Amino acid sequence: MGFTLDRFDLDAFVADTLAEDLGEGGDITSAAVISEDARFRGAMDSRDAIVVAGLPIAEAFFRALDSDVEIETRVADGDSVSGGTDLMRLTGRARAMLTAERSALNTIQHLSGIATMTRAYVDEIAGTGATLLDTRKTIPGLRALEKYATRMGGAQNHRMGLWDAAMIKDNHVAVAGSVGEAVRRAVDAGIADVIVEVDRVDQIEPALEAGATHLLLDNMPPEMLRRAVKLIGDRVATEASGGVSLNSINEIAKTGVDFISVGRLTQSAPAADIGLDFAEID
Repeated sequence: MGFTLDRFDLDAFVADTLAEDLGEGGDITSAAVISEDARFRGAMDSRDAIVVAGLPIAEAFFRALDSDVEIETRVADGDSVSGGTDLMRLTGRARAMLTAERSALNTIQHLSGIATMTRAYVDEIAGTGATLLDTRKTIPGLRALEKYATRMGGAQNHRMGLWDAAMIKDNHVAVAGSVGEAVRRAVDAGIADVIVEVDRVDQIEPALEAGATHLLLDNMPPEMLRRAVKLIGDRVATEASGGVSLNSINEIAKTGVDFISVGRLTQSAPAADIGLDFAEID
């Protein structure tokens, strides 16, 4: 299958997820209702138009319980598909497939929901020159997967963790004493990438003078964003953030910002409607 993500162990994720569902008693329903030698053929399909994400992970759940399962994937992660599209077809041991079903569906529904919402935001800013970014507002333990899903939707990953860039926010500034002092401390610590959140135009020059390399313009209305972008010019990258919705993102993009970050991509995306229907039983 060859699915790999940095900082993500697929085998461990599958094993831990199945163990959570199986507990100490196992799948007592399938054991009681389904004969040990029963087999089935079935299809996983989208019930609505979606952007697919997580198909290889769903496949891994079925293979973990039946190494001989026959799986035919009909689409690829990142594809936009219409409602009623078969995502995969599979034939295997019925008990194993029924046991893996919920874990596989939970994963692909969640990730495809994120990818689908992300694509809608990307489409809204097409042609403006702005790039959509995700955030660290992810479910604990699922960051690598959720950020993978935003990539499938067309966003650019931004800050995988606390370790890859400094992000100076209002609480850092409050403790350090000022924007300039907070930035100077980060620069003196040898941090190459120093992102600074500003919510007022008068914070811009102190941040730049102290060595900021990227300015996050937080919760600024479009007119203020235009002023900020003009003031900053091409000195550093600009990013709009805070309260961005599908209705507002196009207007924000037209202010000239380089990036727009949207927390709700991973924080609030509804699960995609995907089902697994068993069509034939041998």
